[in-house]
Amino acid sequence: MTTFDPSNQDTIAAIATPPGMAGIGIVRISGPSARGISEKIFRPRRPVKEFQSHRLYLGRLIDPCTGSAVDEVLLSVMAAPRSYTREDVVEINSHSGYLLLSQVLQIILRQGARQAEPGEFTYRAFMNGRIDLSQAESVIDLIRAPSEKGLRLAAGQVTGRFRTEVDNLRRRAVDFLARVEVCIDYPGEEPGAMPEAERIEEELVSPIGTLIASHSQRRIWMEGVRTVIIGRVNAGKSSLLNRLLDEERALVTPIPGTTRDIIESTLYIDGIPLRLMDTAGFRRGKGALERMGMDLARKKMEEADLVLFVADRSRPLHEDDLEIIGSVLGKKAVLVLNKTDLLSKISEVDLKSAARGVPLVRISALTGEGIGELRKVIRSLVLEGEEMPGDSSIAPNMRQKLALEEACRFFTRSAENLRNGMPPEIVAVDLSEGLSALGEITGETATEEILDRIFGQFCLGK
Repeated sequence: MTTFDPSNQDTIAAIATPPGMAGIGIVRISGPSARGISEKIFRPRRPVKEFQSHRLYLGRLIDPCTGSAVDEVLLSVMAAPRSYTREDVVEINSHSGYLLLSQVLQIILRQGARQAEPGEFTYRAFMNGRIDLSQAESVIDLIRAPSEKGLRLAAGQVTGRFRTEVDNLRRRAVDFLARVEVCIDYPGEEPGAMPEAERIEEELVSPIGTLIASHSQRRIWMEGVRTVIIGRVNAGKSSLLNRLLDEERALVTPIPGTTRDIIESTLYIDGIPLRLMDTAGFRRGKGALERMGMDLARKKMEEADLVLFVADRSRPLHEDDLEIIGSVLGKKAVLVLNKTDLLSKISEVDLKSAARGVPLVRISALTGEGIGELRKVIRSLVLEGEEMPGDSSIAPNMRQKLALEEACRFFTRSAENLRNGMPPEIVAVDLSEGLSALGEITGETATEEILDRIFGQFCLGK
């Protein structure tokens, strides 16, 4: 992606709605020529001396090259600084359709605007101080949120909850650093001015640790729980997938080895998004294609957040069952004993002994018996007994979590150095490095590489 030029005074334009047939499509313009371009291409139904900010105007979009009307549209002008980018912004609401919107965009580009890069509108909002970097990232989360709880988490952070928390941490760190620097500049003249190690731990290290711990909850609501269904051939894995989804998503036959690739769908349990993956069944000594499927199943199991191991109670316990159980120990897993509608031939005592505390749920994927209990166990395992986070929860993403961990490391070391009587210059360096790490979260100390990586995730028009 091309690095944005923060001094760029170009006027940019892009289609802001996704391609496809719809009732309305939006083309967005931002920059110093936005108003002038709109006056060239828009003819209001009623004469207007000057477009007022934050009002809608009905009229026709005109191609100045031909003088012909392209569409009847609604036009809105948002004058700087009260706009998304803090520049003059114009939005044209036309009928949708890729060809029509492309024609509208081309007319605008011919009047002096240029095509916006992906994420450039939000980048300008960041560079112009309307939002910080954590809020910009939350815009992406809002667009991609896979759950209602994730949507509320993202909405909270767009409004600046996380930024407020980080700003509070930075103010405390600056206060501690200022006191240390007094001791450096005026040694011996300010007895007791050095901060206490306990206060740094209480006011910086501890709250940062709480924020870091909340990252795991964010992964649940923003990324979904990677859930792999695994087991021997014909144990009922595909039938379980279909039952949980309440649709015929996977092909079910009595022929062993039907599933050879990964079948993935999303399931919601009490609002928790589970990315369900049905995998190839385990058995020994079969064809190369089937072995490739089993290798892929093992890889997905290693990467999974949750494993549903399906065992067939109508068959005796097999060494393949024991091998699979051994591979899931230490992970979040549920032992799903399937086919309760059939006579049991499996030793549950041996099965529980091998599972070593992995919760067991008896079900029939055919009749639906036990599926409700399985959902409850899955929910409990995913949330680990905790309640769902409230709307005010703050949950950092991976980039922010790594920056918090770095800040925590420096602040912890500064407290240890204070406790060990190290020179104030060393304590000051640690506090400064911790401040810099916090600045990466909000953007004050973020590198161009970080900015490119973040804004490169945006779609055109945002």
